[in-house]
Amino acid sequence: MGTDEEMTREQKRHDTLTTAPDATEADAAPRIEVTEREGVTRIDIADEAAVRPGPGPGMAEADGDAPGD
Repeated sequence: MGTDEEMTREQKRHDTLTTAPDATEADAAPRIEVTEREGVTRIDIADEAAVRPGPGPGMAEADGDAPGD
């Protein structure tokens, strides 16, 4: 790729996420979807995102069974 000045934001992101040892193209896959409408920005987790924030399915925290509930 080119210099930092020549690279787009997406190219820099891809470069950063794929330069680690054992990194794959899947590591650079988009994980969010950003939409802007009438001055409001909405950020959603992409349906096909392999990694999602928070506890995963089957974990007590995800099922509302966290200690102290």
